Amino acid sequence: MSKLYTAKNLEAMIAQGQCLSTVPANAKLTPMARDIIRKHKATPGAASAPVAAAAGNSPRIHSPVLPNAVFDWTPGSDPKTAAELEAFFYSPEVQALKGRICGIGERIWNKGYVDGNGGNITVRVGDNLVLCTPTLISKGFMTPDDICMVDLDGNQVAGTRPRTSEVNTHLAIMKNEPNAKSCVHAHPIYATAFAVAGVTPPSCLIPEPEVFLGEIGFASYQTPGSPENASEVAKLAKKHQSILMQNHGVICWGKDVEDAYWKMENTDAFCHTVTITMQIGGPKQYSPDKLKELIEIRKKLGMPDHRLDELKECELCDAAAYTVHTTPQPGADCGCDLPTTGPVDEALVQKITDTILKKLS
Repeated sequence: MSKLYTAKNLEAMIAQGQCLSTVPANAKLTPMARDIIRKHKATPGAASAPVAAAAGNSPRIHSPVLPNAVFDWTPGSDPKTAAELEAFFYSPEVQALKGRICGIGERIWNKGYVDGNGGNITVRVGDNLVLCTPTLISKGFMTPDDICMVDLDGNQVAGTRPRTSEVNTHLAIMKNEPNAKSCVHAHPIYATAFAVAGVTPPSCLIPEPEVFLGEIGFASYQTPGSPENASEVAKLAKKHQSILMQNHGVICWGKDVEDAYWKMENTDAFCHTVTITMQIGGPKQYSPDKLKELIEIRKKLGMPDHRLDELKECELCDAAAYTVHTTPQPGADCGCDLPTTGPVDEALVQKITDTILKKLS
């Protein structure tokens, strides 16, 4: 017979240092107990119960598991009618997820990754349903009541505030890469500076970005919120979980909303470190065989990485200088007739430099 767990039972477990994931999967939970399980992001039955001690004073053996924050749904079970959509949108599980989205919004605002009403966040909650942040709102001051819901075509199906126009880029990523369950877009200073400069940081510098980010993608400039921008970014999502959008910002995807946010933090921290490194002597790279080890770790964690399949070992570690993706060019019909850059006359450059230094001395 299934055991009944009350809120008092769970509070006692917490006080004794026990893991709530040791609650049996078939346990019966009171509504308040279910709220506690949800608050602590525990999954009943996910962890095996501690093994009984062989001797009276021997330490107990515990088998902890990583929390699973992925929002799972049964394929084909999306609500269809207006009443079903309303009930789903205000269900306890979705309400809790809205709170997590607001929490991530507060974090990107506190980190200075967004200003004004910048940035947007999405989480997929069904075959054809996605929660998203609304337009014209500070991400640091959202409440669950502000979150809205759209289908994968961008049609709003729930929520009192209008959805962001940039949601289409998120949806394009999700349609092109089924593992993308959440996207976070922001404008962190250092990573956005790289996007404006049209460059990505080199590889073989720091282990963590190679494992948790992989190769950073670069999408050429398109108007934010446009179908062209959605298409440009989506085609990169299969190979890149972090994408710099030229002259715009960064978008990252992950298996859940915190995972996507972590990749945003990873990206900006990486760009920040590289920026400082270039000012104090330039980076010193480790070897391609060491990068191969890191890529294998990344793949074991279930994260996509194309480099070992598509690149030769000698191509894994790109140049220690920034990888330049774009060269600013006037539009064909803008009326500008700018001269093209020809080969550099090194002798002339040296002569000018020597003249300047002579005058300064």
